Amino acid sequence: MEKRINAVGKQCPMPVILAKKALEETPEGGTVTVIVDNDIAVQNLSKLAVQKQYGFVSRETEENLYEVRMTAGSEKTVQPKEQQEEKPMSVEGKAGDTVVVLSSDKMGEGDQVLGKMLMKGFVFALTQLDQKPDRILLFNNGAKLSCEGSDALKDLKTLEEGGTEILTCGTCLNHYGLEEQLAVGEVTNMYMIAETMMQASNIVKP
Repeated sequence: MEKRINAVGKQCPMPVILAKKALEETPEGGTVTVIVDNDIAVQNLSKLAVQKQYGFVSRETEENLYEVRMTAGSEKTVQPKEQQEEKPMSVEGKAGDTVVVLSSDKMGEGDQVLGKMLMKGFVFALTQLDQKPDRILLFNNGAKLSCEGSDALKDLKTLEEGGTEILTCGTCLNHYGLEEQLAVGEVTNMYMIAETMMQASNIVKP
């Protein structure tokens, strides 16, 4: 049994939500193929497959057109060639998590220079805590913090090396034209951001 979903032009998180619903209705061994028009959507669908332990494979059928094929009930994940070096993604939003939410590259209201300095100091302070956050979610203007040239990049890398997951909204990266400049962590989508926040025990938003 195979289902095909045309998600071309649909904004995050719709491709993921449509795929998730289709797979829940698909018997074991059945497949769902999602057609999308950007690489961020491919990455988000691939992460859904890893999280739910579905088999998947993706391919570019023509310029800016991709097919992601997932197999329901399959525990073996076939990663696309360009993603073979990626680390396996753990299940997001586990109970007990402490999640830091960064929706801006500045902290507080008022002077922007001061706000950026405060945010840099906040991220550095996270590296010095005895209890580090389990995950950091970056979206809207906060997505810039995990990209090349960010003053907070070194500290985010330190946190990642210590076990903190750094997850940046793919739609936000696309909006700011930064999809090729992500320098730490992984791309995520709004469905997984919502799920992570709903299931977290502690949410910290400076």
